[in-house]
Amino acid sequence: MEAVLSWVHELPAWLVYAALGAGAAIENVIPAVPADTFVVAGAFLSALGDLDARWVFGATWLCNVASAIAMYRVGHTHGRPFFEAGVGRHVLNPGQLERVERFYGRFGLAAIFFTRFLPGLRSVVPVFAGVTHQPLLPVAIPIAVASGIWYGMLVWLGAFAGQNLETVQALLGGVNRWLLAAALVVAAAVGVWWWRTRHHE
Repeated sequence: MEAVLSWVHELPAWLVYAALGAGAAIENVIPAVPADTFVVAGAFLSALGDLDARWVFGATWLCNVASAIAMYRVGHTHGRPFFEAGVGRHVLNPGQLERVERFYGRFGLAAIFFTRFLPGLRSVVPVFAGVTHQPLLPVAIPIAVASGIWYGMLVWLGAFAGQNLETVQALLGGVNRWLLAAALVVAAAVGVWWWRTRHHE
């Protein structure tokens, strides 16, 4: 976190907002790069008076949601051909793909909303919503609302903590450990489902 802050501190404000937005967007393409780091860094800088917290929120939220929708479109356009032939058939067979489609049809809005709070899974769910050709609005709305709630909380946390960066990091670390644990439970359940349905068309 300190390295990020020292890097952005000397940049013009507009470039910092752009960098924070780009950092928040990368998570949906590379899940190992957490958007939370960029949001909290921007919020902390806003507490120091260098940035406007509203612009930090707007830049990170908008860019993250836009990249999630972009990955949804990639899944929508290229996902089904990938899973219907070649290597993709070893990941999901046609029967599993139909089950995923039915799941999204029944629980898609709630699933998309809640997984936006879970590290790792938040970047995968929009892609499979596209693969199963879910309508855009039922995908975009829960993504936008959940990301808005989460990023709004992070920006408020960073601004509230002021100059006590250690407090922010400790609190966020604790929250993320619980969210990671929840994500691992969900991932394990998905793994069990995949194993049990692998040979059922």
